[in-house]
Amino acid sequence: MSAHLPRIGRRRALQGAAAGVVTLGLLLWWLLPLGEQPPRGRITISTGTASGVYQDYGRRLRSALAQDMPNLTVRLLSSEGSQENVTRLATGEADFTIAAADAVSTYELRHGPGADRLRGVARLYDDYVQLVVPRDSDIRSIADLRGRRVAIGPPESGVRLIADRLLQAAGIDSGKDIEPEADGIARAPGRLEHGAIDAFFWSGGLPTNGVRQLAESFPVRFVPIDADLVARLHRDGGATRYYRATNMPESAYPSVQNGAPVATMAVSNLLITRTDVDPRLTEWLTRTVIRSRDHIGAHVHSAQLVDVRTAIYTDPLPLHQGARRYYRSVKP
Repeated sequence: MSAHLPRIGRRRALQGAAAGVVTLGLLLWWLLPLGEQPPRGRITISTGTASGVYQDYGRRLRSALAQDMPNLTVRLLSSEGSQENVTRLATGEADFTIAAADAVSTYELRHGPGADRLRGVARLYDDYVQLVVPRDSDIRSIADLRGRRVAIGPPESGVRLIADRLLQAAGIDSGKDIEPEADGIARAPGRLEHGAIDAFFWSGGLPTNGVRQLAESFPVRFVPIDADLVARLHRDGGATRYYRATNMPESAYPSVQNGAPVATMAVSNLLITRTDVDPRLTEWLTRTVIRSRDHIGAHVHSAQLVDVRTAIYTDPLPLHQGARRYYRSVKP
C-alpha cells in the first residue's frame, strides 16, 4: 500500500488543517487578546462583611482573575460596606471595589476627596432591602420599629445609609426614636435569634447567606417596605433617585416567604475603579467579570444577573476608558 496520499486527498487534508488553525485562532482571539500578554502586578479589591454577598463575590472573582491573569496578585480587603468601599477607592487604599449606586452618589454630592476620579467598570446586580424580625413579632411596618432595638448596620455601611433614610421617611429619628445597634450581617442574625435585638436591616443580593442561614435555624419574617415610602425618598432628591420600589421574588428565601413576594426597595451595585488605574488592566478585568458570570453565579446567585447589555449602565459614574474599550470590542 502506498504511503503517499492521492493529490486530492492531500489537498483536502491541507484544507482541513488550515480550517482547524483558523478556528483555533478565532477561539484564542475570543478568549484572550491575540498576541497580548496578561497584565501583571498587584491590585487591591475592597469587598464587604463576612456572610455578605460582596465578600463572597470578591473571593470568587479573585479566583477567576487568577485563571486569566496568573501573574496578577489580588488582595481582598473586608469592609463595613458601600460607604467605606467608596472612601477607600477614592483615597487610593483600594484599586477596585463594589458599592451601591446611592453610596457612590452620596460621596459625590458630599464632594468627598477624590470623588472626581471615580469611574465605573460594570453594573453587577441589585441589592434588596431586607427588614428581618422574628416570625412571631408584632412589628408589621417600619413605623412599628419606634421604641425597639434595631440593628441599622455599621456607620460606614451601605445599609446604614438606607436604614436611616427609610426610618426618616417613616417619621422615625434613628438617634432618638429607636435603640439603634451598629450590627451588620455578620452579627445581627445571631443577636436576633438570641433576643438581643428586635429587628435588623440588611441590604444585599438575593439570597444573602447570613439571612438564609438564620432562617434555617430560627423562624423569621420579612417586614414589607411600602412603595409610598420609596416615593417619599424620591421627593428628597439627590442620591435617593437610585432607589426603586420592587418585590423580593418568592424564590429568594422559600422557607420564609412561603411562595409570596415581599414588597421592598432595591438599588443597583456597581464595580468601580479610578481614572488612574491602568486601562489595559481594567479592560482585562472587565472581560473576566463578564465571562466568569456563569461560574461565579453557580455559587453566588446574584452574579447570574451580570450581563454585558446592562453592565455599561454605571450611573452616576462614567465608564473607565479600559471598561469602555472592552464593551466596544464586544458590541454587536
